[in-house]
Amino acid sequence: MNSLKMPAWMPPMKGGGSALAAPAIIILLLAMMILPLPAFALDLFFSFNIALSVIVLLTALYTVKPLDFMAFPAILLVSTMLRLSLNVASTRVVLTEGHTGGAAAGKVIEAFGHFLIGGNYTVGIVVFIILTIINFTVVTKGAGRIAEVGARFALDAMPGKQMAIDADLNAGMIAEDEARRRRSEVAQEAEFYGAMDGASKYVRGDAVAGIMVTLINVIGGLLVGVLQHDMAFADAAKTYTLLAIGDGLVAQIPSLIISTAAGMVVSRVASDQDVGTQLVRQLFAKPEVLYITGAIIGGMGLIPGMPNLVFLLLAAVLIGAGYLVAKKAQAPKKEDAAAVPAAAVAAPEQEEATWQDIMPVDTLGLEVGYRLIPLVDKSQNGELLKRIKGIRKKFAQEVGFLAPPVHIRDNLELKPSAYRITLKGVEVGTGEAMNGQYLAINPGMATGNLPGLVTTDPAFGLPATWIDAGLRDEATSMGYTVVDAGTVVATHMNHLITTHASELLGRTEVQALLDHLGKESPKLVEDLVPKLVPLSTLQKVLQNLLTEGVHIRDMRSIIETLAEYAVQTQDPNELTALVRVALGRAIIQQLFPGANELSVMTLDNRLERLLMQAMGAGGDGSGIEPGLADTIAQQAGAAAAQQEQMGLTPVLLVPGPLRPLLSRFLRRALPQLKVLSHNEVPETKTIKVTSLVGVPG
Repeated sequence: MNSLKMPAWMPPMKGGGSALAAPAIIILLLAMMILPLPAFALDLFFSFNIALSVIVLLTALYTVKPLDFMAFPAILLVSTMLRLSLNVASTRVVLTEGHTGGAAAGKVIEAFGHFLIGGNYTVGIVVFIILTIINFTVVTKGAGRIAEVGARFALDAMPGKQMAIDADLNAGMIAEDEARRRRSEVAQEAEFYGAMDGASKYVRGDAVAGIMVTLINVIGGLLVGVLQHDMAFADAAKTYTLLAIGDGLVAQIPSLIISTAAGMVVSRVASDQDVGTQLVRQLFAKPEVLYITGAIIGGMGLIPGMPNLVFLLLAAVLIGAGYLVAKKAQAPKKEDAAAVPAAAVAAPEQEEATWQDIMPVDTLGLEVGYRLIPLVDKSQNGELLKRIKGIRKKFAQEVGFLAPPVHIRDNLELKPSAYRITLKGVEVGTGEAMNGQYLAINPGMATGNLPGLVTTDPAFGLPATWIDAGLRDEATSMGYTVVDAGTVVATHMNHLITTHASELLGRTEVQALLDHLGKESPKLVEDLVPKLVPLSTLQKVLQNLLTEGVHIRDMRSIIETLAEYAVQTQDPNELTALVRVALGRAIIQQLFPGANELSVMTLDNRLERLLMQAMGAGGDGSGIEPGLADTIAQQAGAAAAQQEQMGLTPVLLVPGPLRPLLSRFLRRALPQLKVLSHNEVPETKTIKVTSLVGVPG
């Protein structure tokens, strides 16, 4: 037998036969509206409608989270359309066959018309109206309002939830797959409440349609019975009214049940328990409540004229239930008292502090005020996260190692527009960024003033002004450098990461550098660490280079130099000086890009001799007199300022033995001043002395 094959143009079905359920249901509903149905088919569909409503209610009661019943809005629409289709089909049968008797529209409608309301159509009308009012005014309206507010709150809370997910992801607390799942869940929650807000309108419309269909059936039945079948008015009114009311009740009761299920789904508070468990554990959990309620009901039962037996019986049940609850709550206490003393001793140990309580400190951290949350929120097109990733990539390409990830979180203790940058848990930089505005920075050549909040650039301390977006072009034409709030924070962070590069280079990063270099030159790395140089010494050399602003991209030259001189010395400072000579060309290129003539400052001969004598006396330069040290700092500062005014990089060229001393001495007072030794300057470069640093007299 040949197997049945799908046409080539038809896409493959997903989900097997369940994928055909939705089209089949829609076709069935349309058929019920158009094609006449026999009474037995109506009984079958009405029974299925009641069963479906009960299934939906029980599923809603046992649902833990609203998203566990994500298909509920669609089910609400399908069940509403099913009831309306049954109303259309039953109306056709009632009007065409109603004159033959109550069983013309099926046993279900007859049962609801006779047994539930006693065959009294006046009672049926009152009951039907009451059920409709309860469904329309109380249950559906309340559920719709809760769904509307829930949708609004879910949308308002999305940015904060997304930022929390991104913060956990950046902190390494969750993986990318888990973050993706949480983002999808947040979006689905907002969509669910929005869909429930719209789906509740179906139920309200169904209640209105039920009233109108019942009224039309009564009027239409009277006209058909009296005019077409020559029935007496009283007989026609009784027959068709009972059938219409029975039809309305058959549809309205499932509608009320599903409306209750909708209210259960949208009104429950997030918990790990279903609604039934919450009701039992929270409503009947306190024996005091049951005792007091039983006493009040018992007191009412003692009043003459009251149904004493009923009230007293209920009071006894409540007091007995309270006693059982109290006894159950005390049972664990007795068991604990009778337990082995060792167990009582072990309980406090569970509350002792453990190593798990010690949380690692973030190497790099960024804390923002609540007004800056949009800058780090992907759902609001915040670009700061991408810029920080770009900063790390650029830092790795220029400096030579990968900086640790930046952990971002909000901090309500900060000002709304403030941010704080931390290094190993310690604040290293802070500032304010006005989201939605631009910072106009005066590089020293801007003309005129701008209206706005006057401040300083947090990265470099230049005078600046926060301006509105409309003044951006004007500020640019006046010579200001205009950047947005995200760029301000990113630039500040980039400056601090570069400044503190030596502190970011830990042993983990050094080992990662060696592993990366070992892929291309494994023998070179194996011969150096740990055979010739310990990892700690290599780390100290690299940190010395980074402290003085020297990039460590050329790890091959660094490793080769250390391998050559490690047999002579293990002093990190001496090894750093030797490595600097090997990296001289790269250092000059970094300070004087593309220049063959180096405009530098140098020491006066007399000052140079004094410093050499101090080196000889103190070994490390500790023999420099305080007065001479202050003079050197003042003279170097004045010369550096002159260099900067000329548009030149302030570089002090000194003999090799003096370079470590002057670099450490001047680094704190003049961080922009770079100190080079004669050995570090390539022979192909021409030196031009622009100023001398000396002592007066």
